[in-house]
Amino acid sequence: MTKTNLITGFLGSGKTTSILHLLANKPADEKWAVLVNEFGEVGIDGALLADSGALLKEIPGGCMCCVNGLPMQVGLNTLLRQGKPDRLLIEPTGLGHPKQILDILTAAVYEPWIDLRATLCVLDPRQLLDEKVVLNENFRDQLAAADIIIANKGDRATAESEQALERWWQQYGGARQQVNATQGNIDIALLDQPRSNLAELPTSAAHSHAHPEKKGLAALSLPEHQRWRRSLNSGQGYQSCGWIFDADTTFDTVGILEWARLAPVQRVKAVMRIPEGLVRINRQGADLHIETQSVAPPDSRIELINDADADWNALQTTLLKLRLA
Repeated sequence: MTKTNLITGFLGSGKTTSILHLLANKPADEKWAVLVNEFGEVGIDGALLADSGALLKEIPGGCMCCVNGLPMQVGLNTLLRQGKPDRLLIEPTGLGHPKQILDILTAAVYEPWIDLRATLCVLDPRQLLDEKVVLNENFRDQLAAADIIIANKGDRATAESEQALERWWQQYGGARQQVNATQGNIDIALLDQPRSNLAELPTSAAHSHAHPEKKGLAALSLPEHQRWRRSLNSGQGYQSCGWIFDADTTFDTVGILEWARLAPVQRVKAVMRIPEGLVRINRQGADLHIETQSVAPPDSRIELINDADADWNALQTTLLKLRLA
């Protein structure tokens, strides 16, 4: 059986960073796999996890549990039967609802395959100060479904966010475990904690998406001779716009960082080719994190998410002007 953990968390909470930390500390003699799902269409998290040493399966463009869970089951079956990993980490989109995923993982058909351990929910406590986030059904249910709450981004905490977390915990925490973390640095031993929170969750009424015609793994690559492509997605009051550029396209370093910093959207994630090699960009609100490496990625990918209409065409026009080649 494969030890399995669901790792949830709302947009920008730090799920991918937490998973990267866990993968960096996995036992050398174990084979791990990650099933990752994104709201957007171009697979940023897959690119971030590509060099982690784990088996990887991506489900872009909405929730893995949509359409009666078929996308998730296909990805799950592929990893379990072909990869035969010792441990599987499942990272749903930040707009994903945990009920359908947990229902699939606990279905009788998977009993011989899956040893379901603790569900971790990664939380940026500052999100508890944002009324729109707090009122989001998926945000509430991600927290409600968790066995362990990871209060992440301790380096960004404020007195107000700490007080908000304390109030939330007094009301909803119960007997569950709370772990404080900075930059997703969590103890790998948490993964072997048992699943203890068996609370029944309602099905989210907001759990729907407007899926574009081009779906699935085809969204993760460019057709031959096509230099770049844009993909859109929307659902639950959020919109996303993503671009993927071919391996011959390089971006101005300062220009792309300023573009990402100033883009009038809530969420920016990118893995871009620059003259120096690679730059990873992760922005949630005003928080901007960048990381560079000398080795260039196979292509450039960028995804924007916002809770209001954005002028994607204007953003695209500026983005295209930053290409050096």
